[in-house]
Amino acid sequence: MNTKHVVVVGAGFAGLMAARELQSAGISVEIIEARDRIGGRAWTDERMGRPLEMGATWVHWYQANVWNEIMRYNQPIVASPDPEKVCWNSANGETTTGDLQSYDDVIRPAMDEVFARGAEYFPEPLDPLWILSDDFDGPEALRQQFLADDQKSVVDVVQESGKFSDEQIDLIRSYWAAGYIGNPDTGSSLMAKHWAALSNMELDLLDDITLKYKLANGMQGIYEAMAEDLNCNIRLNTAVTAIAHDTAGATLTLDSGEVVKADATIVTVPVGAMGNVEFSPALPDSMQNVIDEGWNATGAKIWIKIKGHHKFLGYAPYPAKMSVVRSEYFMDDDTTILVGFGGDHSNVDLNDTADAHAIMNQWEPAFEVVDATGHDWVADKWSGQAWGTLRAGQFCDGWDNFKDTGTRMFFAGTEWARGWRGVCVDGALESGMTTARKLIKEFRNQ
Repeated sequence: MNTKHVVVVGAGFAGLMAARELQSAGISVEIIEARDRIGGRAWTDERMGRPLEMGATWVHWYQANVWNEIMRYNQPIVASPDPEKVCWNSANGETTTGDLQSYDDVIRPAMDEVFARGAEYFPEPLDPLWILSDDFDGPEALRQQFLADDQKSVVDVVQESGKFSDEQIDLIRSYWAAGYIGNPDTGSSLMAKHWAALSNMELDLLDDITLKYKLANGMQGIYEAMAEDLNCNIRLNTAVTAIAHDTAGATLTLDSGEVVKADATIVTVPVGAMGNVEFSPALPDSMQNVIDEGWNATGAKIWIKIKGHHKFLGYAPYPAKMSVVRSEYFMDDDTTILVGFGGDHSNVDLNDTADAHAIMNQWEPAFEVVDATGHDWVADKWSGQAWGTLRAGQFCDGWDNFKDTGTRMFFAGTEWARGWRGVCVDGALESGMTTARKLIKEFRNQ
């Protein structure tokens, strides 16, 4: 009989997946969650007269882990509307208006430059650091270029080529401020190239995977169903303040002072919130340096409701309040709900209609804003960041540093995924599953 007990810290997708895997192997599990709800940075909330995603939103059948859960729980998907009017701003304040084709004509050559060498770097996209491994038998020059590109941003890549106009560079700065949900000038260009490789080097497919399809019932349709499949205790409103860990197990101290002992712990706390936990022994420098630096995800997501039905897509270069805004829902009261992404959370009040009007005014002063809402994940104590996008240098020396502590403490979460890392539920599910399976194997081999 299996008598092992594991404590999972965090009830987001990674934690729920890890708990389900452990439970299926007959291992005793409990989940400890600081928030008053499950889901983590996936949070479906009733706002503006309908369920809205405060965090993770889009899914795709190219993301095998989340698609498996969609099929498991029979969750329908719906497509986001295609825009009919596309506006893009330049840094000097000029606005160009067109359609998807005219926008594509401008951005695609510059995006091809961003994606350059992606297929060579990632011939096996789910083994993203293969080129740095002993298995790589290609030219050393390619490996050195890979390391060099990690130190460059997507903006560096297009500017250094000398081939593109200010308009194209501004569009790149707009698109990737949303993609990184952070400053596009400081993010690693390898993240963008990896996304391209995961999307068969096709921009249209990348856009479909990351911005096209969403769950009709919201992300809650999956995370609530996963929780219902668990027979373990999920302790909400309970923060872990300290974790002592060694090769025999882990001891967790809670904010109430209670001490919980376990044969192992799986920690799904985002990097931005790891400062809330005291680790003993302290984490090695390779991990602590990442925690101290943080990811590149310093931005925010907003929902804006405007009068009338508008199939709209707008781009504005960082540091605009929001760099990408697009129509998502058409309401029965003749309003449109749009979603937006910007690179600096401190530059906008997500619940202020005046700020929302300023955002929409970038493209069309006639838009009449009636409501605005969102959740500031960077200011949230239990996340301390938006998603897990990478700064320059962190693709090669960052996320992969957390794969092994040498003790019975394991890290899981979208930040550590080998595939759709950082911004997608798929990565959280992948990491939760693989981390739990690693622990199950270790227990069985004892």
